[in-house]
Amino acid sequence: MANLKEIRTRIESVSSTKQITSAMKMVSAAKLRRAQDAIIRLRPYAEKLQTILESVSDSLKDDEDFIFAKESKEVTKVLLVVITSNRGLCGAFNANVFKKAISVAHETYKSQLLKNNVDFFVMGKKADEFLRKRKYNVVKTRNDIFDHLTFDNSSLIANSIMEQFAAGDYDRIHLIYNQFKNAAVQVLTDEQFLPVKITPKLDEEGNILKSFTDYIFEPTKKEMVKELIPRSLKLQLYKALLDSFASEQGARMTAMHKATDNATEMIKQYKLDYNKARQASITNEILEIVGGANALKG
Repeated sequence: MANLKEIRTRIESVSSTKQITSAMKMVSAAKLRRAQDAIIRLRPYAEKLQTILESVSDSLKDDEDFIFAKESKEVTKVLLVVITSNRGLCGAFNANVFKKAISVAHETYKSQLLKNNVDFFVMGKKADEFLRKRKYNVVKTRNDIFDHLTFDNSSLIANSIMEQFAAGDYDRIHLIYNQFKNAAVQVLTDEQFLPVKITPKLDEEGNILKSFTDYIFEPTKKEMVKELIPRSLKLQLYKALLDSFASEQGARMTAMHKATDNATEMIKQYKLDYNKARQASITNEILEIVGGANALKG
C-alpha cells in the first residue's frame, strides 16, 4: 500500500482535475444551450426550403443551366468536407468523424483515392492534424470558422466550394460531420453536397409521387430554381456547421460529466485507502510502543 504522503498527493491531484472537468462541463452546458437554440430555429426553414426545391426542380433537373444539379457521367475527382472541433476532451466526437471520412475515401471512392483524386477540405484543427499526419491530401483548412460562426461567414465558404464545382475541379462533394440530436446523442452524417441530390418521394409500390402543391412563380419557375439552389446549398453548409458545433458542446458536456463522476469515485477510494493506511500506521506505532515497554520491563 502507498504511504500517506503519496495518497494525499493523489487526492489533491484528482480533486484539482475534478474542479477543471466540472468547470468545463458548466461552460459546455452554457454554449450548448445557445447552439441548440440556433439549430432548432434553423431546421424548419431549411426543411421547408428543401421541400420547395424538390417540388419545383424535378421538371428542370436535365436543364443545362442547372450546373449544381448536373451529375457527371464519370466521377474522377472528389472533395470531402470534414467538420470536427478545434479542441479535444469531447469523447468519441472527433474519432467517429475521422473513421467515417476514411471509410468514405477508401470504400466509396477507392479507385479515385488510388489515383490521388480524393481531396479533403477540413474545418476543425483535430481533423487537420489527423489527416495531415496520415499523409492525406488536405487542400484547404478553415479552423477559424467556429470563432465567428455566422451565416455570412459560412456562405463565403459555400461560395468557394460551389465555384470549384462549377469550374469542374470536382465531380462530387460530400459533407461529413456529426448531426445534433440531443446532448448525449450525435448522429454521424455523410451527405452529398454537390451535385444537388433531389430525392423524390415514393409511394408504397415504389412509384414517384407527384407534388400537388400549386405554386405561383414570379418571375418564372426556372429563375426561381436558379436562385433557390445556391441559397439551399449555403443553408445546408451553415446547418452542418451549427449541427457540428452543437454536437461538440453536447459531447464535451457529457464527457466532462462522466470525468467528474469518475474523479468523485476515485477521491472516495483514495480517502478509504488513506484511512486504512493511517489506521495501519497508528496500529504499528502502538505495537512498537507496547513492544518497547515490554522490553524495558524484561
